[in-house]
Amino acid sequence: MNVFPFPSSESLCSIVICNDASLRSQPVIYNPDFFVEKLRHENPEVFTELVVSNITRLLDLPGTDLAELMGEVEPKLPGPNATAANFFKSLNFLKRKEKGIVFGAPLTEEGIAQIYQLIEYLHKNLRTEGLFRIPGNSNRLQILKDSLNSGTDIDVDSGEFHPNDVATLLKMFLGELPEPLLTHRHYHAHLKIAELMLFDDKGNRTGAPDKERQIEALQLLFLLLPSPNRNLLKLLLDLLYQTAKKQDRNKMSAHNLALMFAPHIVWPKNVTANDLQEHIIKLTNGVTFMIKHSQKLFKAPAYIREYARLYFSGSKTPASKDDLELLSSETRNEFPFVKSQKRSRLGSSPSSSTSQQELTQRRTEEALRELFQHVHNMPDSAKKKKLIRQFNKHNPGTPDMTSTKNHVRSRSFSGMIKRKVLGGQVVSEKKRTVTPMSSQGSEYVKENLKYVSSKII
Repeated sequence: MNVFPFPSSESLCSIVICNDASLRSQPVIYNPDFFVEKLRHENPEVFTELVVSNITRLLDLPGTDLAELMGEVEPKLPGPNATAANFFKSLNFLKRKEKGIVFGAPLTEEGIAQIYQLIEYLHKNLRTEGLFRIPGNSNRLQILKDSLNSGTDIDVDSGEFHPNDVATLLKMFLGELPEPLLTHRHYHAHLKIAELMLFDDKGNRTGAPDKERQIEALQLLFLLLPSPNRNLLKLLLDLLYQTAKKQDRNKMSAHNLALMFAPHIVWPKNVTANDLQEHIIKLTNGVTFMIKHSQKLFKAPAYIREYARLYFSGSKTPASKDDLELLSSETRNEFPFVKSQKRSRLGSSPSSSTSQQELTQRRTEEALRELFQHVHNMPDSAKKKKLIRQFNKHNPGTPDMTSTKNHVRSRSFSGMIKRKVLGGQVVSEKKRTVTPMSSQGSEYVKENLKYVSSKII
């Protein structure tokens, strides 16, 4: 199976060519962020520089705040001696982690696996009135806490525990983490996101939040979170989103939930409400926004996906959203016929495999002639000569594009294109058979030519 992604100004699409008939009825699973995650793990420095450069395009971060985000300096937090207090507190957490304690220990995937039992249970009890607001029973809370700390599975569905017990325990777990789920390094960046406002026609800021830029900034910031933090944040925000959808029964709106969780998600540790007095409304509204738009926040922006894909394909890699749009514009200008071609489906199926092959072959060669003619009409330049050499390399002698006969040269030339498109999996014409996918030959030939032309560029 070959997957060919195509760049777009808004999103990515892909063409899947499956050569195994037994797999064609199976669903195709495609992770659009695959190359983003690959870049994060294989070249974290490039990944971080890419994301941060786009964050600074959206947020006005002073030098100190930017250095905090990059991890170059210790975060300067509200409240007296906050940094020193967090340092000694972190030492205690590390000591406790050695004993296998979940609560109060630094966040790990193993800890998330334990806490997921609580999240899974709460998804089944979203209609409980006052969920996350009404405290649970202290005795049952201690039993649950001890079970989770010991690393054992707990039977929360046994009826022994109430949903309010489980909801309270989840908040306790978050409250005892060494730092908030969004981390101390990101604190000042989130304050800046709350200040992103729309501009009027005269370029003056209005009082209306710029939701699109806020979503984009959050998507980028979430990419910089440590994997355990990002995974748990996704699970938590999805739970709160589903809870808010049932507010007619549980009386817990997104804003009410934000009041409960903002201290655990974004507030710096060891600070009081007085320390955050001027920022509390911003932080609470920020968490409310995250809950309402949680289904969009864990997808990488389209230009980040495209950068990562081009990075591994060895092609030109745009550094930002603006560069990507410029690259797409240049591609359309150089090969305008690619944009103008429309998808088409055959009105009726040929009566035999031979006629199908001939029709597909003819359409392929027609498109090839159009491609070659466009290159031939380009102004004389080094780039034009390079493209002509690529054609001649696979077909000695310039093919006669004015002839409509299927002579040896044109078949050889089209064969070169097919080898590029199908990855060398070209079967001789004598042995070829029609598959269900070949009934749409015209459409796939044109789409595959788009891919070849983009590669030639």
